[in-house]
Amino acid sequence: MSFRTDIAAMPRSVWVLFAGTLVNRFGSFVLVFLALYLTRRGFTAPQAGLAMAAYGAGAIGASLAGGWLADRFGRRNSIVLSMVLSACVMLSLWRAEAYLLLMVLTALAGFCAELYRPAASALIADVTGPGERVTAFALYRFAINLGFAFGPAVGGLLAERSFTLLFVGDALTSLVYAGIAIAALPNRTAEHHAPGARRNATRVILGDSRFMVFVAASLMAAMVFMQHVSSYPLQIEAYGFSSRTFGMLISLNGAIICLTELPLVSVTRRRSPRHVMATGLLIIGVGFGLTGFVGTIPLLAATVFVWTLGEMIYFPVAAAHVADISPPDMRGRYQGMFGMSFGLGAVLGPIIGTTLFAHDPRTVWIACFFSALAGAALIVPATRGPAAGGAPAPGEDPTSGPPGATPA
Repeated sequence: MSFRTDIAAMPRSVWVLFAGTLVNRFGSFVLVFLALYLTRRGFTAPQAGLAMAAYGAGAIGASLAGGWLADRFGRRNSIVLSMVLSACVMLSLWRAEAYLLLMVLTALAGFCAELYRPAASALIADVTGPGERVTAFALYRFAINLGFAFGPAVGGLLAERSFTLLFVGDALTSLVYAGIAIAALPNRTAEHHAPGARRNATRVILGDSRFMVFVAASLMAAMVFMQHVSSYPLQIEAYGFSSRTFGMLISLNGAIICLTELPLVSVTRRRSPRHVMATGLLIIGVGFGLTGFVGTIPLLAATVFVWTLGEMIYFPVAAAHVADISPPDMRGRYQGMFGMSFGLGAVLGPIIGTTLFAHDPRTVWIACFFSALAGAALIVPATRGPAAGGAPAPGEDPTSGPPGATPA
């Protein structure tokens, strides 16, 4: 099947997720500008980093709770709950004044806004086969980044007028996604795949040693990647550029992905997932590592291009890898554990990054390179041989190739 035919054959649910995610990610203004919002209110860079970490702490809980909700109460119900709660918390965060209250609400914002992710990823795994998943997850990321291509640029303009507009816009787009999910998504649960199955998911996941090493590699990737909303805006400001410049650079990331990721996936989906993911992580490390050694907009744009290339190589294959190796009755919880690595990275990354930045800005970017290098090294043992939970789902071909690969 050709790549173009593969896209055209995507199930309706994938396209519904595409539409809802596009709207939601376009309006995800608050996370992108939270560090600048807090520092402009008089808080220090480390305090802003702790607030970003609080968001990540909430995301950790969301990954675990979201996976359980997706398997037990359904994919659609989890998405709707996430979006409605996120809208409410964002409006509360807008009105908060005290730093402790800001921390608590930021953690709740992370929990509510990220609660839907395991359900969305599990639904993609439900409705696609192993040969389609890299493409399906690339489409899902395309929706995220199409929204991100325009959202931060619009957010930068709104922030220059009033930060209030960021919070209200974020809440409204979450409610729109909830409406789309109610109207058009199926409410699949784990029982659709394994009626009556009640295995201990925690024991299965923690006993899947290769998957847990893969989670560790994802943690390293997340710690590096989260710098784009923590240390990166501070670095741009330190270079003397405005929030509008920061917004445009972040939007460049989304624009590059929108223009080139799907064609790139047509190549990477046919390669060894192990090599693809390790290469992607190394390129991410190089791109972020160079950030502290350039000081002009063209060179900063070039570094964005480099780490965006690594992102496009790594993330679609990584998401498909998790979908391929997870038992059908635990897809939500496997995706939740995978998501937890990003939540933990969102906690540790901003704390470590902003602390290093306050000491010496260049050290954070050097640390990014070596963290990505460590993650790439972990990919090899994480993807050698079948994982413990990787039995093929009923009706799936166990000879379809290594996890994440797509037959040519």
